[in-house]
Amino acid sequence: MISSLSTVLSPVLAVEIPYWGQTSLRVLGGLVAILLPAGGLVYVYLFKMMSFMQSRLGPMEAGPYGSLQLLAEVGKFLQKEDIVPAKADRLVFLGAPFVVLISTFLLLLAVPFGPDAWFVDLDTGVYFAMAVSSVSVIGILMAGWGSSSKYSLLGGIRAAGQLVAYELPMILAVLGVVIQAGTLNMNEIVFAQANGEIFGFGGIGNPYILTQFVGFAVFLIAIQAELTQPPFDMPVAESELVAGYMTEYSGLRFLLFFIGEFATAGVFSAIAAVLFLGGWYVPFLEPEHNLYNVLGPLVLMAKIFGVAGLIFWFRFTYPRFREDQLQRLAWKFLIPIALVNIVITGVLKVVF
Repeated sequence: MISSLSTVLSPVLAVEIPYWGQTSLRVLGGLVAILLPAGGLVYVYLFKMMSFMQSRLGPMEAGPYGSLQLLAEVGKFLQKEDIVPAKADRLVFLGAPFVVLISTFLLLLAVPFGPDAWFVDLDTGVYFAMAVSSVSVIGILMAGWGSSSKYSLLGGIRAAGQLVAYELPMILAVLGVVIQAGTLNMNEIVFAQANGEIFGFGGIGNPYILTQFVGFAVFLIAIQAELTQPPFDMPVAESELVAGYMTEYSGLRFLLFFIGEFATAGVFSAIAAVLFLGGWYVPFLEPEHNLYNVLGPLVLMAKIFGVAGLIFWFRFTYPRFREDQLQRLAWKFLIPIALVNIVITGVLKVVF
């Protein structure tokens, strides 16, 4: 997660880190940044928060207070047989989970963890993130088509229609932030919030959730739909399609879909935290301070869990939409609201 690993680590190790070493450290950092939040979200929200909301204890046997239950689940899936249906398109079927997971890793590239702690510092980081978020649709369609199952195909088609519908309000919600910050670089958006002022007061900066709260609400709803989580879980509706596009998967590949779902929830929460909550910045400490390269990932992690808490609260609270209700919400409500937010933001940007 470091922009220049040789610059940061060479004085500590007293050696020049070669390119392959830097690449290895980046891969390791990427795995940690993906798997650690995903595992944390599963334990805190799926195992414990949902149990609490349903007046039960949840997993308690594996480790203290069920803390090792996730490892037990992973071990269980790894021991299961990896079955490929006889009539499946083998190459497409086997490759689909990896395409979905690649989309998550590509999303992570644009997320800054500190002033100098990032994988790639892109001038068009927001554009890149919104573009690669659509790659998962290809993987889901591959899973639906390649499984040679009617349930899976229906789930894949539903997912494609849903993700296309909610990509637009998500992008429009982000445009308000881009207009206000005047940049597509995600690290510069954090600096713009850190150095901003609220009615002349700059003590806490200007987190855009205060001025872009409408965009934040639209973005959260769009995230929920992108993750195909309740109340937007039509593509995997258990009562209708068993498990949708994942019906024919087992073992490692089903685990990859499961990891991809929660890892994507973590990365989208990180993007929301960067765009609306100031990312790695905390008030009363200069944003250029080198301490943020160590403190920043911890601050961002806390904000990720805060945003993800809202996502999973909606997941465990609201019933599933019908398909017509789902599409109507996107096209008749979210998109017009996001467009009005853009117009108001643009007018205020010019006036003030």
